Amino acid sequence: MSDDDLATLGPAAGSTTSSAPPAERTGAARPAAGALPEGGPEPGPAGRWLPRIVVAGLVLAALNLRPAVTSLGALMKEVREGLGMSGTAAGLLTSVPALCFAVFGFAAPRLARRWGPGAVVCAGMAAIAVGVAVRPYAGGTPGFLAGSALALAGIAVSNVLLPVVIKTWFPDRVGAMTGVYSMALAMGTSLAAALTVPMTAALGGSWRTGLTVWALLAALAVLPWLAVLRRRPAAAAPAPGSGAPGAAEPAIRITASPTAWALAVFFGLQATAAYITMGWMPQIFRDAGVSAGTAGVLLAVTMAVGVPLSFVLPRWASRMRHQGPLVVALGVCGLAGYTGLWLAPAAGAWVWALLMGVSNCAFPLALTMIGMRSASPAGVVKLSAFAQSVGYLISIPGPLLVGTLYQHSGGWGLPIGLMVVLMVPQIAVGVLAGRNRRIEDER
Repeated sequence: MSDDDLATLGPAAGSTTSSAPPAERTGAARPAAGALPEGGPEPGPAGRWLPRIVVAGLVLAALNLRPAVTSLGALMKEVREGLGMSGTAAGLLTSVPALCFAVFGFAAPRLARRWGPGAVVCAGMAAIAVGVAVRPYAGGTPGFLAGSALALAGIAVSNVLLPVVIKTWFPDRVGAMTGVYSMALAMGTSLAAALTVPMTAALGGSWRTGLTVWALLAALAVLPWLAVLRRRPAAAAPAPGSGAPGAAEPAIRITASPTAWALAVFFGLQATAAYITMGWMPQIFRDAGVSAGTAGVLLAVTMAVGVPLSFVLPRWASRMRHQGPLVVALGVCGLAGYTGLWLAPAAGAWVWALLMGVSNCAFPLALTMIGMRSASPAGVVKLSAFAQSVGYLISIPGPLLVGTLYQHSGGWGLPIGLMVVLMVPQIAVGVLAGRNRRIEDER
């Protein structure tokens, strides 16, 4: 990612690190919380309402970042039967999210340079709506994969750019707005898991209708971003620390940083666990004798645990010099949940769902550590793009391998054993990533 890419993303003051933001270091005036970026609309009713519209757009966009995946997990059995998918093909389907997130995550900064973050997020919401709407009717497995890829491309660019939107529009409230963003993301995940099966039944029982209905939520998310684009701020002058040419920023070789690699591997392993859970956990419960509706609710419980924890966990982590203890605590919950799934999947289903929900909160913890491991906004942007894109590449084989092991072994012993094995290095690299270091010190 070039310096020009970073400059176009806008001022990103207010990092979650303990160091003072660039505006404070230079003595420049800082904008008030929620204020428009430099060069924005003149004060007036529209100017006062625009930040609120951005908040609405942020929340609606976050609600749409996971339903395309979790709704599919709730109906995976019906989709497989309807499309004639093998276990390996279904495993490939659960790997597509990670592939799209990696590929389009790398492209997001350049797209933002050309069109602006708000425009790209708006297009991302439109892509989600179209992809989710057409994939059940695209004809066969290839068409379903193509529609899913379109929706996931929209999710991918929004994954990378929504934190940039937060830093640009709310430079003094990054922690609070990140908590709101994380809560909305977790809420959308859990709602899709809980409501997909009953909505499918209420709408006639077709899995195609049950998946398509989530396109309406994505279409709704387009509206506030269109309003923002109509009053799009003029290009802001590069802020100190924005990474623009001529700014006093040290060069950062992100690939030479051990901390960056530790974060990327930690992000990849937690994403592996999350997408295996979202894609396969309902099927594990159903194979153990749990009804389809209850299996969907169990997945919803797993995702719903993340709603409150996603709000409070970043605050806890930001107050700690070393986030390793939190990494270990979440990892132990994951190990306990997997062990329970192996030994007594139906008998202790609610307990295992809760434990895995706690373990999946490694995602907001990873985002928080990304913000804390750099001294400058430019470094945070580079680290975020690197850790997320490389991390999602790392996570691609996991769901596919689980599907293959399930098909060839005829049971869940080997797939769950794989999940246990992967949790051990996740804890190890997470502890390394949680050390009180910054990538600028590792040049």
